Amino acid sequence: MTTHVPRPAYSEEELTRLYPKELTLKHVQAFLGLYPPTAWAPSMPSPTIVTRAPGDETLFPNESGCKRFAQLSHAFAQRCADLWNESPEMQYLNKELGKWMPEGNGKIAVDGHPRLSGIMDSLNATLAHGPETRLPSAFYKDQVRETIDKIVVEEWFAGYQESQEYRMLGIGGLVRDMTIRMIDSVEGTDSTSFCISGAHDTTLAAILSSFGAYEKEKWPPFTSHIAMELFEKREIPQAAGSWWSSFPLFSSNRATNLAQKKFPDMTADEKIKLRDYYVRVRFNDRPVVIPGCKTPRKHLEGNETFCTLAAFKEIADKFAPDNWKGQCRENLGLPGVPAVAERAGF
Repeated sequence: MTTHVPRPAYSEEELTRLYPKELTLKHVQAFLGLYPPTAWAPSMPSPTIVTRAPGDETLFPNESGCKRFAQLSHAFAQRCADLWNESPEMQYLNKELGKWMPEGNGKIAVDGHPRLSGIMDSLNATLAHGPETRLPSAFYKDQVRETIDKIVVEEWFAGYQESQEYRMLGIGGLVRDMTIRMIDSVEGTDSTSFCISGAHDTTLAAILSSFGAYEKEKWPPFTSHIAMELFEKREIPQAAGSWWSSFPLFSSNRATNLAQKKFPDMTADEKIKLRDYYVRVRFNDRPVVIPGCKTPRKHLEGNETFCTLAAFKEIADKFAPDNWKGQCRENLGLPGVPAVAERAGF
């Protein structure tokens, strides 16, 4: 859907009146957070916002748009509940927090009412919004927060670490889009040097988990971000030797389009075109290591955080869907948790 947005007013009341009804106030606030009215030049035309139907969205793990992924998500959540609901850790949480649960639902559980993840959301939201929103002090004990975080991270993200199908249907579409953009840059068919996407915390952890780079991590805190950077190694004849550039080199000579090809289908000559390109993933400005890139010749010598583009694409292609909507309708009713864990990041 394409929407032509009028120039914004400054009050929230006027925003809700002036903006098209297709855009909720949440959308407007997100847009104005990136482009505040005070930064608009007088000559700037009214922006055009293009939106996708909810069922087509890949910027977050889309359970409502993918029936099979919803089944997988439920299966891993149920496994987590079975493992943790009667554990000593959950008994500790009930001792500390149970008395504040809704009357008649005093038992805290992964799948309780509220869910343990809902308690975590409320806790984190109060920390972000100031002391006037705070819950009782027991919620903020270090052991309470660490216990909740450990269990909820497993509930939401273990599937990406253990199931190729989970990775493919949950976040594979977005990773595929990002990989295609990188290859297009190498080929010179895309002149985009910087792209920013706003997404959910579940998107960030899903990407990292799917590349095997989320071991022992906590739930992404507010304002978290991932940077996926494409580098080219260039040899420059100067006294200092070589020079690194973080800007993709755009060629005007277009050859074959590699972006749509899976790595195993590429010819030797096509794979050579990826040589001297590297990908670095940073989570909250901290470089992470993709396990499959630790192998010799799959990373920059001396620095495992710089994965070769070829190795990165080979790993990403393994969980990139060929037909996401079609694959969302496959395997319905089959077990959701694989009998043997299918490790991520290789």
